[in-house]
Amino acid sequence: MREFINGAEAIARGALRAGCNFFAGYPITPATPILLHMTRELPKLGGTAIQAEDEIAAMGLCIGAALAGRRAMTATSGPGISLYSESIGAAIMLETPLVIVDVQRMGPATGGATTGAQGDVQFLRWGTSGGYPVIVLAPTCAAECYTLTQRAFDLAERFRCPVFIATDKETALDNVAVDVSDLNDVTVRQRQVAPADEEYTSFGFECPEQIPPYSPLGGPHLVRLTTSAHDAQGYLTKNPTDIRRINEHLAAKIESAIDEIALVKAELQPGAETLLLSYGITTRSMEDAALIARQAGAKVSTLTVYSLWPVPERAIRDALAGVKRVVVAELNLGQYRREIERLAKDSQQVIGVHRLDGDLISPDEILESGGLR
Repeated sequence: MREFINGAEAIARGALRAGCNFFAGYPITPATPILLHMTRELPKLGGTAIQAEDEIAAMGLCIGAALAGRRAMTATSGPGISLYSESIGAAIMLETPLVIVDVQRMGPATGGATTGAQGDVQFLRWGTSGGYPVIVLAPTCAAECYTLTQRAFDLAERFRCPVFIATDKETALDNVAVDVSDLNDVTVRQRQVAPADEEYTSFGFECPEQIPPYSPLGGPHLVRLTTSAHDAQGYLTKNPTDIRRINEHLAAKIESAIDEIALVKAELQPGAETLLLSYGITTRSMEDAALIARQAGAKVSTLTVYSLWPVPERAIRDALAGVKRVVVAELNLGQYRREIERLAKDSQQVIGVHRLDGDLISPDEILESGGLR
């Protein structure tokens, strides 16, 4: 059966299917349809959906709900992420499982509210103090919005951290015919809860990579939470050993699992000298460009990156092996191209294809930049 839906509805459906039972947000183009869908549908399932007074309040509500045991999500766009920034840092320090949807639009500042872009890629990674790693997933179509939303909830539970979905105006708002059978479900694991009859420490773990068990606020244990430097019990501290222990853990729990988090789609042709690489909405033009080139007899490989952060370095290096050039297409000034330049060999040419005028990158632009036409 086929349905006419857009990425925003697919994200909302995926969240509900994943067991999301709390949503808070504030209207902002082009993320508002997610807010509208969740406020309409979530209460029917016994959940709570709130239109907050502003973005800052929306993030605070989601953090509080998640720490109390709810499976929470919020949605905004670039200007909202700016306002979320301090609370995102709090969610990282509090080890809060939470899904944050960023429907990207053109910046800077208010920018183009109805103009698509992919300009928040580096912002999502580095937009909080401290520079601690985050997880960012980027769907390319409505069906993937559904599936990757569920995967985002699973990763949030797995690593006790905020997980971003970086989509864009076109993917979120354009209605397309979707075969419901393409809406593949992902099993979302249950939160690791500390046994009620065992002694509990708010930030207890034996090694940096270990995820500490969770105990909900108002539950059977005394839970101490602070966004300041703290020890295992949750007490504020200036002790260098305790501070290093917590901060190394916040990085190690994600960086030690890069290959587990990594999600890409590689179509590699033996003998190909050109690799086309993209993510999000621009992947569609990349795939069309590869098809045209192959029909003309050229050997071309493609790599779609779904897990933007942490960078799936092993998969990217595997795709780079043997090629002379890589073409990175994205709707920004070359933000992810920087990561490819870091991983490519000196002998490999890294070519960026970019647009900043509100139009999508065409297959012809990719072909011409890669010397394939």
